[in-house]
Amino acid sequence: MMDIVLTLVFSIVMLVFMAFPAMKIVDWIETKIDVPQKWHNVLLIGTIILLSLFVGLFLRFA
Repeated sequence: MMDIVLTLVFSIVMLVFMAFPAMKIVDWIETKIDVPQKWHNVLLIGTIILLSLFVGLFLRFA
């Protein structure tokens, strides 16, 4: 249980810092695939959360 809590704490801190890389990743995805405008924000928020969780897992278990 403590591993989950610490991973989420690290991930919440990283939400702010992962915004710029997520924007670049979503822009790159939009050059490769035609993404509708209404899915742009959903894709961006999902990418930010996913990157933050990955960094949180890295910080906790590395």
